[in-house]
Amino acid sequence: MFSGPPADPATPTMPASSVPSAVPLVGETGAIPEGASLATAPRRSWTALLLLGAAGLLALLIALFGPGLMARGTGELRIPGAGLTTVLRTVLFAALAVHLGELLAPQLIRPVRGRPRTAVRSWAVFASLAGAAAAAGQIVRLAAVSDLGITETYGTREGGLLLLIANGLVVAALCAASRRPALALAPLAVVIGAEALRAHPEAYSPEFGAALTVVHLTAASLWTGGLLYVLRTMWLWRGSPVAARALLGRYARLAIWLYVALAATGTASMLRRLPLDVVFTSAYGRTLLLKLALMAVVSVLALAARRRMLRDTDPSVAHRLARREQVVLGLVVVVSAVLTVVPDPHWISLTP
Repeated sequence: MFSGPPADPATPTMPASSVPSAVPLVGETGAIPEGASLATAPRRSWTALLLLGAAGLLALLIALFGPGLMARGTGELRIPGAGLTTVLRTVLFAALAVHLGELLAPQLIRPVRGRPRTAVRSWAVFASLAGAAAAAGQIVRLAAVSDLGITETYGTREGGLLLLIANGLVVAALCAASRRPALALAPLAVVIGAEALRAHPEAYSPEFGAALTVVHLTAASLWTGGLLYVLRTMWLWRGSPVAARALLGRYARLAIWLYVALAATGTASMLRRLPLDVVFTSAYGRTLLLKLALMAVVSVLALAARRRMLRDTDPSVAHRLARREQVVLGLVVVVSAVLTVVPDPHWISLTP
């Protein structure tokens, strides 16, 4: 099933880069003239690069200093190396999204009629290796702050799970480089399960929390990574706007359900893990409020993109909105990583 996008061997694969959007609700209505272009010539490429660099710098600053800023004045204990851990966890989440997206999106590409026989270059191997390096980095950080040797760190609960995550991503990278990339589904499932268990060491119903995280992390990875691959393909197909529009429409139908899964599991996790009396006085509560605010911005941009897509026959309008959405969506990923680093808010809650 997940065997990668078909490509014409006689047609060289063109490198393409695009930015993911958080548009889960774009429809397929409206005709696009065959002569329409998905994106105009990059006259403002330098401006785009500067904006991308600024967004990356902002994301790095949030990752490095976000946990400390969110915990200021809460009375919670300082977590050693929280900034570095957030950076490493951001890389891990991005790796999962890229690899799972590359397994999902080709299934949406195949049924598109009249599509060009070209496919974007795979990033799965590089992404999974980067994720494995990020997991290994967390093991080293854990050993340093715990004053343990690497071998002793493997014997701890968190160290053992991180080792499983790192090995799983290495195996996934090997599968992606093989002739049967769909085999990576098994190690990636192990990685998601291990991450869910690692993120829920609390004494109160950790199994339920881990189950919610499995669904939430899977949906988020498929949504973000799948859209990244779809938009990269749309850029490659910019000379065939009808096929590009059809592909986005096919993704939209699936993305609706992914969005619902994200909202449902996110709400359940919030009600389970965040006592109401510490929403504004805990690092977890403050970080969650920031994430919700960013998701509101993403939703507004998504609705705007949908409206323009339905009204405008030129898909380049939706692509311009997608670039703006990507900036906010990238920040959401970083803030989500911060959520996994800040202390459990139950420790400072007065609620029994």
